[in-house]
Amino acid sequence: MKRFTDWLLRRSTVWLLLAIFLIGSFVIWWLNIPLIEDMFTVGAITLIMVMGFQMFMGNSGILSWSFVGYVGIGAFVSAICSMQPQLKSMQIPVMYDVLVKIHMPFPVALVVGAVVAALIAAVIAWPLMRLSDAVGAITQFALLIVINVLLAQWQEVTNGPRTFTLGGTRLTTFWVAVLVAAASIVVAYFFKESSWGLRLRASRDDRYAATATGVNVIAMRYVAYVISAAIGAIAGGLYSHYILSITAASFYMSQLFQIMSMVVIGGSMSVSGAFFGTVLVTLADQGLRQFEFFLTQQGANAYGITEIVLAILMILFLILRPGGIAGGRELSLAGLAGRGRKRKQKREQEEPLEPDTTD
Repeated sequence: MKRFTDWLLRRSTVWLLLAIFLIGSFVIWWLNIPLIEDMFTVGAITLIMVMGFQMFMGNSGILSWSFVGYVGIGAFVSAICSMQPQLKSMQIPVMYDVLVKIHMPFPVALVVGAVVAALIAAVIAWPLMRLSDAVGAITQFALLIVINVLLAQWQEVTNGPRTFTLGGTRLTTFWVAVLVAAASIVVAYFFKESSWGLRLRASRDDRYAATATGVNVIAMRYVAYVISAAIGAIAGGLYSHYILSITAASFYMSQLFQIMSMVVIGGSMSVSGAFFGTVLVTLADQGLRQFEFFLTQQGANAYGITEIVLAILMILFLILRPGGIAGGRELSLAGLAGRGRKRKQKREQEEPLEPDTTD
């Protein structure tokens, strides 16, 4: 029993994050306000994307520009797999016959989307994982452009630059998004704390020292990259089945910028940082968009204020606090207890000594 208790204390981060997230979910569900539920559902899907993005970038130190491309692949593949054949043939008359005939249940379609994205990542990732620093980032950005062009121009699969409409009802419900987001937190945390995550972070801090100790840097990066792509694809599938109309532009620079701002502001080095960064930026984004809408209603040209403010926040955090809100640390019971003791000691040191009244 004691060993189990010790294990729970050592892994208190994941339980605290899950508790905060699930309690917040129950509160939103209890309030039963459709607009807030809609915002929270989209926020939960975005959290899955952020966890997948942090899993590779946070542990490897390599900026994965191509990540949002795999989100788009998962969105289109799962949508094609779950749609009714009649709807596909009506919307995209030139779609390949083999794709038109495919029809799967929603959960299976999500898995297929993740598998396809992971297979594509597995095929092209090995040479990319040999690259680091600026060269690696530029190559990742070029890969994102390639994926986006394919999604935007492959008319027989994605309807080209036109809108791809799923039709029907939303298959991604509030609780589906919440449960998958909770699972993504668990996966991201335990990957970080695993031996794979430890070796990957060692290669991030000093690639040559890690190699000298026997760490296969390329293999560590490769595994994290493929898993990250699969998680992003699941998020994309949930997103497409919630929005019900997507284009290739839905999974390009604007979406990547939002995910990146969450990770940078929260802190890419920890799962807790990515979690709280998602919460903060989501709240700021929704508040700024409401303010933007209000100014537009008053006749002012306010479009773009949200992106400008988020960009300024990113710049300020990169200058003043490069480690983000969390500073690379994880939320934990031990950390909370330690801060409580420090505050208590500080108060005791600041308290004036009672005067000696003895003769």
